[in-house]
Amino acid sequence: MKYKILSYATLSLSLFVLATSCVNDEDLVQADPNLETTGSFWKTDADAMQGLNATYAALVTDGAYQRSTPLCLDLKADDSRSESPWGAMLNVGRFNSDVYNFDIYGWAYETYYIGINRANQVLSKVPGIAMEDAELKKRILGQAYFLRGLYLFHAVNMFKNVPVPTEPAAFYPQKTQAEGWAQVIADFKMAADLLPTSYNNVTGLDAGVKGRATKGAALGYLGKAYLFTKDFENAKTTFKQVIDLGVYSLVANYRDNFTEANENNSESLFEVQFDSSLGGTNIFPHGGIPGPTWNLASARAVTYGARGFGWRDVQPTRTLFNDFQIEKTVANEVDPRLIATIMYNKPGGVTLYGVDFATHYANSPGDLNDLFCNKYENSETKTDEFGWKSGINERILRYADILLMYAECLNETGDTPGAYTYIQKVRDRVNLPNLATAKPGLTQTTMREQIAHERFLEFALEGHRFDDIRRWGWLEDLTKLAWLKSRDDEFNSYVKGREYFPIPQKEKDYNPGTIQNDGY
Repeated sequence: MKYKILSYATLSLSLFVLATSCVNDEDLVQADPNLETTGSFWKTDADAMQGLNATYAALVTDGAYQRSTPLCLDLKADDSRSESPWGAMLNVGRFNSDVYNFDIYGWAYETYYIGINRANQVLSKVPGIAMEDAELKKRILGQAYFLRGLYLFHAVNMFKNVPVPTEPAAFYPQKTQAEGWAQVIADFKMAADLLPTSYNNVTGLDAGVKGRATKGAALGYLGKAYLFTKDFENAKTTFKQVIDLGVYSLVANYRDNFTEANENNSESLFEVQFDSSLGGTNIFPHGGIPGPTWNLASARAVTYGARGFGWRDVQPTRTLFNDFQIEKTVANEVDPRLIATIMYNKPGGVTLYGVDFATHYANSPGDLNDLFCNKYENSETKTDEFGWKSGINERILRYADILLMYAECLNETGDTPGAYTYIQKVRDRVNLPNLATAKPGLTQTTMREQIAHERFLEFALEGHRFDDIRRWGWLEDLTKLAWLKSRDDEFNSYVKGREYFPIPQKEKDYNPGTIQNDGY
């Protein structure tokens, strides 16, 4: 589904002073006939679908996956670095975001609550609609629960103690992180109960539409929420439910997960839908009511793109490059995920944007020996990214992640031997040796380290690494923190508490009593 931008119901009241000697107060307030109101909207199946589509639409704004959310998820980890001239971006990776500067992390925070607010309107209004299609109604509610859970997942995971809105209101008090996670889990549970496995066999307004939340997506994120709260037993059970659905499989070519030509494939549980041909000239819609000027393309490609083809604001670390060299394939070749992830001066030559890498950078030794991002780049199909309009969907939950998280849960619940099977499924795609033969008899502790290595390479520059670092407690472990500093010098500026972003000062101003996160 390429998100259709549809007008969302708003309430606008106009005051008219009537030239009469006898007027009641209620006569002074009238609805603007040119605008929908909450009284005139939310009447039909189509209204419900429009409200839901607007909830999806927040995903493609600059605060969400158009640009800011990938930056917030990637830049703090040891697989990425930034030398951006934009201070707000540079400071994300240096754990130094300014509470008074709303750029990037603040746009993300704001967007998550725009999405939550829209989901809450769907969840509060749609049950009262006498819809013609009862199954469609159920699916709309399931998708709204999923989207509220997804937006809140990001807010709780990245900002710690945040408001947890569950219905439209004027004010929402700050809650504990535990309360936030509890709501995330409840929302994904509801979504999993209401959603279909696919939309291919349904009837109604959403029939056959790709990109909508499914049972597999809800279960996948439910398992992830359990994992992030260290409920390994429930996480294990939930990930096994995803596996047992029997509808997901790894694509043969790893690179197919990051190109426009292979979107919504068998490995994708959920992806944010972008289309460079849709929308207007407003490159960065930060939020608000969806409108026809919104650009529905992704700005990731130009932001992460190689020098001369994009802005080079995000680059891979040398550590990531080196870790890809640790283990050769069965054919004694370099892991094929390396070139799919990193564009570099590959021996034997490599083409980017229609030119030879070594030839293009021949007169610039710094660039010739540098590393650039290749994931989510249009390096095979465009001449550069400066149009700021990439149509590549963001795959935010892949089946490979389910397999490796399930392996982690097996290890954490005492079945270390069982973890080998699911790790190997991911290794087999890129022709790596049998782990059970290469490293037999791993203990629970050494298997943890192996899973961390497998995840680092499989999900590099996909926004998972820092989440893993934080949830594994590595920042509280002085040995691990020193190791991270040796791998990425941006960790030298880490201050305890700054594994979370600050609560934006605007939020504190609007909601007196809001407590700032530690370290800020």
